[in-house]
Amino acid sequence: MRAMDGSIRRGLARVAAICSLLCIAFYTMSVPVLAEPKFPPLTGRVVDEARLLSPADIAELTSTLAELESRSSDQIVVYTTQSLQGYEIEDFGYRLGRFWKIGQAPINNGIVLIVAPNERKVRIEVGRGLEPQMTDLMSKLIIENAILPGFRRGDFAGGIKAGVRDIKDVLLGDAEAVKDRARSLQKRSTAEEDIIPFIIFIFFVFILIMIVRANHRQMSQPGNIQRRRNGRVIVVPGGWGGSGGWSGGGSWGGSSGGGFSGGGGSFGGGGASGSW
Repeated sequence: MRAMDGSIRRGLARVAAICSLLCIAFYTMSVPVLAEPKFPPLTGRVVDEARLLSPADIAELTSTLAELESRSSDQIVVYTTQSLQGYEIEDFGYRLGRFWKIGQAPINNGIVLIVAPNERKVRIEVGRGLEPQMTDLMSKLIIENAILPGFRRGDFAGGIKAGVRDIKDVLLGDAEAVKDRARSLQKRSTAEEDIIPFIIFIFFVFILIMIVRANHRQMSQPGNIQRRRNGRVIVVPGGWGGSGGWSGGGSWGGSSGGGFSGGGGSFGGGGASGSW
């Protein structure tokens, strides 16, 4: 009897183990496997796949980044992408940095500024050698205070240029200037938040005054009311009419040239991300 009980227990244990393996296999098969991301060739210091920048913007950024490399040997590339291809921007940026090999091989001093407008994401991907200078905290500070304010206004070129300016300052040893700009922006934001309730109050007072004046004018000119009731036309001087509007648009694309290429740098996942 005991032998039979032991056999039953062993049989149940085998069934449980098989069921567990089947569950694991089913879960593994149900998890989608992302294909390796496809990156464009590194054709310059600015690769504007998403067409956010004008030719003049690209030329200005290219000049700034080339001047930085001549002074410090650090390489920065700006990449605007049409799609993150299903990846989180952190994983996408890490893979992109290693694919393009931004920075010099011995010191890994490269940075990629990635902008994904369709996913509303931005990332500063930092090479291993620059992580002590361009810390995750500093990268986040630049994203929040230099890049995202422009993006939220729809000014992608302005946000990218401000981000490049701050990254350049940090790499050239002027991180305090970046912190000062961040503090100034925060003070302005606080002042704007404080004045908004006052502006709303003034607006409602203005509306109330206009209503009172309109009622007073109507009460003081009863003849006008009678004439309107009799169908007579009253000509009111002044006024505005017509229609109009502003619309604009355009698209630029491409990248800077000049035979630029990465120098074999390596990335370890350092940096920061943001969204708007």
